[in-house]
Amino acid sequence: MSNWERFLDTFFNGRVMARYLPDIAYGTLVTIELAALVIISGLVAGLALALVRSFGFRPLNLLIVFVVDLFRALPPLVIIVFIYFGLPAVELSPSGFVSTWLSLALVLMAFSEEIFWAGISSIHKGQWEAARSTGLSYGQTLIHVVLPQAIRLAIPPLTNRTIAITKGTALGTVVAVTEILGQASSAMSNSYNPSPLMLGAAAYLVLFLPVVVAARWIETKFAWKR
Repeated sequence: MSNWERFLDTFFNGRVMARYLPDIAYGTLVTIELAALVIISGLVAGLALALVRSFGFRPLNLLIVFVVDLFRALPPLVIIVFIYFGLPAVELSPSGFVSTWLSLALVLMAFSEEIFWAGISSIHKGQWEAARSTGLSYGQTLIHVVLPQAIRLAIPPLTNRTIAITKGTALGTVVAVTEILGQASSAMSNSYNPSPLMLGAAAYLVLFLPVVVAARWIETKFAWKR
């Protein structure tokens, strides 16, 4: 067997890949489900915090800033381990899936809050005053005038940050979440061959490459509007 054939047999063994393809496919479904939950809950929570922060209640704002900075600074893996292994001490026992979801959602919440807040803060004060002069309340001005512009400005950085956070679903392998990397690692251990890991990498490409391309298109489309 030549070196090239040995390389192919080691990393791209068709027989091994075919055997573990159903497991990788199941892991892909778990990854999609986990990523969707993280994105929805993280973005909604981040937007809610940014809206609350815009009302200017100083004690509440200080608390929001502290929470946001905390989850931006902590590594997601540390949060996952704390939730999964720490909460049982207070009689809460979240599963590995729930622990990973909550951890990544909290991290995305923190980053998205800052992005939404930056978008809200960038709207010129004159637009607030003009809207208020027409009889709109502060809340109506925020929702109908300021927020649509802030969200448009936030789309490019928010898209990139969302992709970065959702790729962290691979950290779920630490708490036995059977997502792509978990299934690929298990298959590699059982087969004594890294081909399933290559199959898992291909699954990540199929999932995230179109999203990355779409993110670049969105960033280009909205760049001139910043």
